[in-house]
Amino acid sequence: MRLRALLETDALGLRLLGGQDELDRTVRGVMTTDLRDPSRYLSGGELVLTGLAWRRTPEDSEPFVRLLAGAGVAGLAAGEAELGAIPDDLVGACARHRLPLFAVHETVAFASITEYVVRQVSGERAGDLAAVVDRHRRLMTSGPAGGGPEVVLDLLGTDLDMRAWVLSPTGRRIAGAGEPLSTGAGAALAAEHLAATRGGRRAPHRVALGGTTYSLFPVRVPGHAASPGGQAGELRERALSDWLLAVEADAGEWGAPRLDLLQGVTQLIAVERDRRDAARTVRRRLAQEILELVQSGAPPAEIAARLRVAAPVLLPGRGAAPHWQIVVARVDWDGEGGEGESGAVAQSLLEEILVDPVAAGLESGDRIAVAHTGGEAIALVPMPAPDPTEEEAGPGGLQADVLLAAVRDPLTAGLADDGRLTLGVSAPVQSAEGLRGALEEARHARRVAAARPGRVCAAGHHELASHVLLLPFVPDDVRRAFTARLLDPLRDYDRRHRAELVPTLEAFLDCDGSWTRCAARLHLHVNTLRYRVGRIEQLTGRDLSRLEDKLDFFLALRMS
Repeated sequence: MRLRALLETDALGLRLLGGQDELDRTVRGVMTTDLRDPSRYLSGGELVLTGLAWRRTPEDSEPFVRLLAGAGVAGLAAGEAELGAIPDDLVGACARHRLPLFAVHETVAFASITEYVVRQVSGERAGDLAAVVDRHRRLMTSGPAGGGPEVVLDLLGTDLDMRAWVLSPTGRRIAGAGEPLSTGAGAALAAEHLAATRGGRRAPHRVALGGTTYSLFPVRVPGHAASPGGQAGELRERALSDWLLAVEADAGEWGAPRLDLLQGVTQLIAVERDRRDAARTVRRRLAQEILELVQSGAPPAEIAARLRVAAPVLLPGRGAAPHWQIVVARVDWDGEGGEGESGAVAQSLLEEILVDPVAAGLESGDRIAVAHTGGEAIALVPMPAPDPTEEEAGPGGLQADVLLAAVRDPLTAGLADDGRLTLGVSAPVQSAEGLRGALEEARHARRVAAARPGRVCAAGHHELASHVLLLPFVPDDVRRAFTARLLDPLRDYDRRHRAELVPTLEAFLDCDGSWTRCAARLHLHVNTLRYRVGRIEQLTGRDLSRLEDKLDFFLALRMS
């Protein structure tokens, strides 16, 4: 297609700011970027879309435009949402380098321009391949008529005899047509892709795995903003966030039309990725609201009310109130790098880590709520309350070592030699009163993980067990977190109901668990004592008939 076709399409609402004499240039593709130097991802003939997040000062425009012109792009379209009117320095730089410049109104989504260009370019240039992209609206369609990425990948298989899969950064299958990848192949391909991306190699990346050659294409998120860390930060953030399209073929043997077609397919899948991310907004907001209440010391009743709102969203169809776990993650980079950037990357990674690694599809993360504050990501993970009719199945919930088992290798490749991911997991709690202690416990577990060697490390609440607290090198804040998790629910209950659960617990332990002696000491009927002990067990999830739980309570009371 020609550049002038963009101006002839009223729905795009583009305004030409310069380059009237260059509108007969041919557009071969489209790329959305806010990198300061996107030249490594350009092959010539692209319409470049940018939100201008790379522009810090007027002096930034000249080198950016010079790089685009040197790469042979067809034109530049700049969004007005970030800065309002397009800066004069950018207009002047484009005029000097004879680069056509369009203004994109703030009401026009880059995804709409991408969709239009991909449709036009593919229809004009792909020939026998056009059937795949001409049916792209099925990818965008919601409801029974649509099929998401599966439809496009199925068309690649039926029309071009080309097997392909969409994979997450950890190698989890998101979409695919036909036979699934062999066991471990997804993680291996993701690791190769992340290593190649961090190494600055130009895509597609060709990988030989088990005697089969795969070509790996990044699926760039539309409108992906530049990060505070500059170009290096942008590269590593993309590496850990982008999906990838893995094609069972050697792209080195392809001609330009087929490469362009696959690039168009990745752009269409990226639009679906953007929609998926938008759908997570509600869950992220719920997690953020609950986290702020917990950290601000809000009354348990207020926190409980927000949990009741969150439960149907995260566990639809469940009648019983769930139990909750908290998972804390942090990504740290060597050298420069803002906390805000690290928090967003940690949030994206934690959302992926918490998905069952064998769960395929776009909707597999619908029950995960992750917030981030500063450089830290915090997940609120619901678990169905245990069925009282079933036999005791032992401790449940997320286990730190299990969470990372399937994702350690690809994430290690993505973190390369300058990043670390550390993760901490709390014990399950069954009420709002326990969330504050669970949050502190997860944070301390993450600090334990951070003290270990390796790029990807995790620790769980079991590693903060009571016998460990007796060791002299355990920090005081870890001891306090252990105490808070056990006793804060009881203290909150006593304060709200003027009960005497903490003194009852102390007396019960002092009497070695004797119901009659404890009742006599407290001047209570034995049934009243049993009621109080039952309430203690209910609020803490512990069993005072077990020696281990008695010991934990004893230590918590002595350290409080």
